[in-house]
Amino acid sequence: MSIRYDAGEVITAMVTPFDENLKVDYPALEKLINHLVENGSDAILVAGTTGESPTLTHEEEWELLKFVIEKNNGRAKIVAGAGSNSTDTAVMMAKKFEAMGADAILSVVPYYNKPNQRGIEEHFSAIAEAVKLPVILYNIPGRTGVNMLPKTVATLAKKYKNIVAVKQSNGDLDLISEMKQECPEDFVIYSGDDSLTLPMLSIGAYGVISVASHIQGNEIKKMITDFKKGNIAEAQKLHKSLFPIFKKLFMCPNPIPVKEALSKTGIIKNFVRKPLVTMNEQEREEFYKVVNNYL
Repeated sequence: MSIRYDAGEVITAMVTPFDENLKVDYPALEKLINHLVENGSDAILVAGTTGESPTLTHEEEWELLKFVIEKNNGRAKIVAGAGSNSTDTAVMMAKKFEAMGADAILSVVPYYNKPNQRGIEEHFSAIAEAVKLPVILYNIPGRTGVNMLPKTVATLAKKYKNIVAVKQSNGDLDLISEMKQECPEDFVIYSGDDSLTLPMLSIGAYGVISVASHIQGNEIKKMITDFKKGNIAEAQKLHKSLFPIFKKLFMCPNPIPVKEALSKTGIIKNFVRKPLVTMNEQEREEFYKVVNNYL
């Protein structure tokens, strides 16, 4: 399959580690980068929602990207989260990340404003025209309040060669089938939900932008490889074995559960910025009944 741009099959939407003062914990971040590139991640997404981008300043996002590019040292592709509900801000961030050396950007459908499809199209057109970088669209109606329709994605994919992919976090497989039908053959669809990766692969998705790959990256990579090689029964077996952790990692708002799990492995400390709060004892007990099996 010829595709426009290959960021890999497993892109990890990386958490941002914080210290006791809720500042970015750079020693922990270096450990996390090494862990991800050594355990199945083809690319790392910096300053996405899982990285708590709503509570990061622009300066923090720039420092994060600079640090990740340096410590990654060319091992994985680096995708930067350049989304905003202000088109001008999203364009500014995309241009900044391009100048800093990101390999691609991920940009979310504008949230809260609830634009119509024409507004969404104009938003992403402005971004695509401002940079030469590959752009991955991000559709997550549960967080943005509006669903980017397949025809809108297809219009953008046909008009702009640098709009290369979509992260689809809407579990409606009919919509994804429609998107696959409408979009150019070389346009890539990523699952935005770990538990939907295998079902989406079956209708033409390419890979996943994952949270669970923080913990089970090699297994997720193997599931995708098995599927593409025709080892369907093996892929199904892996999906079934991973399904419990896929679900538990979203029992509280993301990234609270995955930070909890990573802290238990000793890679990062367990701190999130408000309005997110860490798990209480009851939630922690329920979480580890399942997740201990994967650590």
